[in-house]
Formats: sequence, C-alpha cells, structure tokens
Amino acid sequence: MSAKTKESAAVQSHAKYGRLIAAAKQVPPAATIVVYPCDETSLRGVCEAAEAGLIEPTLVGPTAKIRETAAKFGLNIAGFEIVEASPSEAAAARAVELIHEGKGELLMKGSLHTDELMRSVTAKGTGLRTERRISHVFIMDVPTYAETLFITDAAINIFPDLDCKRDIVQNAIDLYTQTVTGTPRVAILSAVENVTAKIPSTIEAAALCKMAERGQITGGVLDGPLAFDNAIDEEAARIKGIKSPVAGRAQILVVPDLEAGNMLAKNLAYLAKADSAGIVLGARVPIVLTSRADSVRARMASCAVAVLYADARRRLHPVAA
Repeated sequence: MSAKTKESAAVQSHAKYGRLIAAAKQVPPAATIVVYPCDETSLRGVCEAAEAGLIEPTLVGPTAKIRETAAKFGLNIAGFEIVEASPSEAAAARAVELIHEGKGELLMKGSLHTDELMRSVTAKGTGLRTERRISHVFIMDVPTYAETLFITDAAINIFPDLDCKRDIVQNAIDLYTQTVTGTPRVAILSAVENVTAKIPSTIEAAALCKMAERGQITGGVLDGPLAFDNAIDEEAARIKGIKSPVAGRAQILVVPDLEAGNMLAKNLAYLAKADSAGIVLGARVPIVLTSRADSVRARMASCAVAVLYADARRRLHPVAA
C-alpha cells in the first residue's frame, strides 16, 4: 500500500463500520433470538442494536436473572419478549427450537460460552446444520488499511481440509457479496507465495484457486498461495514480482488454520487497533458471536453485518422468509 493510501485509510479510521451500520439501518430489522443475555455486556448490546432499529430481539434464558440484570444496569427491556429457559445449555437448545419454529432470522450469543451455543447449533437431527460447512468470519476495520478485511476461519474449524476450506471460502464470499457488495478479492494465505510440497497449505491454496477456475467456488477472484505481506501491500507484491488482481489489495484473507487466523485477528486488534466484528455462517441462519472484550462499535457492526446478510437471504428466498 502506498504512503498516500495509508494516510487516507488512517484518516478514515473505523469509518468502514459506520457505513455498514448505516446500511443496516436502511433495511427492515431482523427478528433475532438472543441466547442467555445474563450480563451487562450482552444485554446492553441487544438494547443498543434494538434501539438503533437493527434487530427485534427475543430473549431466551432465566427471566428473573435477565430482568435483574436489566434493572441493575438501567437497561430498558420492557418491549422484549422473554422465553424462559435455564440453565445456559437449555437456553441454547430452546433458541435453536425457536429458529426451527420460524421465530427468528438471526441467532445471537449472550453470556454463555461459545461451545455451549455451538453444540446446540451443530447437534445432529435437532441443530441448524446445512449442506455447507459452518465457519466463522471476522469483519475487521483496520485503521491503516483502506479495505474492510474479512478473515476466515479463526474461530470454528481448527485444521480444515480442502473440502472444508472450499466451504469456508464460499461462505466468506457470499457474506461479502451480500453485505459489502461487489466481487471480492480473495487471498489464500500461507507462509510463502510459491507452491511447495514442504508446506501443505501452499498446495491447498493452489487447489482452491483451480477450484474457482472450474466453478467449484463462485463469486470472488482468488489468488494463492500469498504471504500476508504481499496479500495486503502492493509494494511488497511488486518487489516479489507478483502480478494479480488480488495481490496487495485483498479483501478476504483465508488462513491455513484456526491458530494462524486467531493470532492474525488478535494481532490486528491489539497492535493495529482494529475493531473486529464476528459472524458464523453455513447454518440455517447467521449467528452473531460477540465477545466480552468487543467495543460498542464492534458489537453494533456484528449485528449490522448479520442484518444485511439476513435481508439479502430474505430477498433471495422470499417464500422461505
């Protein structure tokens, strides 16, 4: 990235989330099942998103505890439906049932552990699985980068194989095209940009690019393997002699495994002061995963992305909606 581009990106620090939130306010609010919002952070996030007109929440959890939390922190939940369910595992199971009953277009994590929620989501027979592999996407607003960065998968699939990576890539492309719009530039990351048998992720990167050429992955422009520097910095790509529409200008970064992705996302959050919103895809409905460490802006962005995605699905499948 040139010095001028970096300067321009820095000036517009965090403006990308502002655009996503503004866009989400222009579509109908999404009926949202909120699982076990029993602490201040999770319940406040719900109230803020509802007040902004992004969601119409139904709270699932212990009624007395939810009301006690709201009263303690001055949160107005008078207009929210509460479905009694306790403990947290039962709340997760009941929330999934409500999705099956057509009561919600989104699922949102409250103060329960992610593993508890995902066990109910992925349960055979009763969960929300589809033919597509479930995966997570971080939507990152990096002050020093001009593009909104999608990083996947850094939270669900630990060591994905090639078939799983195909779904991970397709999920991220679908999310991008239905929220940010346009044809995304997708960088398949590895440690180096040359294909070598010594680094298996380079072979998988090359295979994913060939799969895109053959129509097995659609909607994006892929290149890989690419090292991180030449995926996001045009000068680094030029020095390495890499010529492609993706190198130096990536919008989606596909990591080799969860460890690499998790470290990359947290490095950007803590060293580059990036905000990171998160959403899970591949289930029957998008799932908003918030963290206790998320800023208000990041929580709102997570909701905004999920709402935009739900609206796109609603328009694509009006009968099902």
